[in-house]
Amino acid sequence: MVYQIEIAETGQRFAAQADESLLDAALAAGVALPHDCQLGGCGACRIKVVSGAHEYDEFPFGLSQEESDAGFALACQARARSDMVIAAGHAGAEVSAPAVVEVRVTEVSSLGPDVRRLAIALPEHLALKFNPGQYMNVVLENGSRRSFSMASAKLGGADTYALDFHIKRVPGGRFTDHLLSGLRAGDRLDVELPLGSFRFHAEDYRPLVMVATGTGLAPVKGIIESLMDDPDCPPVSLYWGARTEADLYLHDEIQQWGARLYEFQYVPVLSRPDSTWTGRQGYVQHVVCEDFPDLSEHAVYLCGSPAMIDDARRHFLRNGASIDHLYADSFTFQHEAESALHERKIA
Repeated sequence: MVYQIEIAETGQRFAAQADESLLDAALAAGVALPHDCQLGGCGACRIKVVSGAHEYDEFPFGLSQEESDAGFALACQARARSDMVIAAGHAGAEVSAPAVVEVRVTEVSSLGPDVRRLAIALPEHLALKFNPGQYMNVVLENGSRRSFSMASAKLGGADTYALDFHIKRVPGGRFTDHLLSGLRAGDRLDVELPLGSFRFHAEDYRPLVMVATGTGLAPVKGIIESLMDDPDCPPVSLYWGARTEADLYLHDEIQQWGARLYEFQYVPVLSRPDSTWTGRQGYVQHVVCEDFPDLSEHAVYLCGSPAMIDDARRHFLRNGASIDHLYADSFTFQHEAESALHERKIA
């Protein structure tokens, strides 16, 4: 059976077979839909079902029941069961089409106990446009990919074409635990960029609550830095969850951000603090709920482990958060043996 799918915002139409996902059908027809992991875990391909029916082989992890009840679906997992009209959301600023390019490593340095900073320089001929919050794939020699979010607001710095990444070491990880430690300034890497749909939604005109765990701070840092010195910058509350104080690898730098933002609140939260920690404790999403019993007027950005994001979604929706203004960039984890599925962003 073949069904006709229409994009509400553009009027574009494409055909979808009953046994293929809406995302696969759209991409095959040359219709761009936001997407990242294609495994149902990250939620980047979330769409609003305006009309029509769909179903899943298995309900996707990256979609809450509340979102489903409100009419949302994940295009990478949903299969049409009738003609449909879907809303794919705003595309944001114009960005470059993803491309594989050779880049030069400019720095590999330590940020924390298990976190390294990787800085790369892009080819000068590359006219790259990206949204802060997007990511790149490092392409390994066997063709597999490792994905890392850009911690950069824009191209710039000492090298006009420089980009920044925060990479957590995963024991046994082919790139994070082996190849990265051997990289030196001047080495070359093949990367694919820009990728992903996580970005700042200026059209919301709402105060921001940004919640990150671990190196989920990287894309959030890029977004927040893009708002610095902007007269239209909304109030920003950043909640960063980590296990120990040593894991707050940008703690001192973040405390300086408020000088360049309209209104800024930074709340670090530790789940395994020692006796000297006097700050907030517990799970970061629960601390947010304590501070924001009513989230109905805020735009919420989540970046980190799938477990945190799943729990945060449920709690935040109970506190009145708007499903239409809740954005997530979920890091999923794949074992090396599952290289066909591609290891996603490491947190």
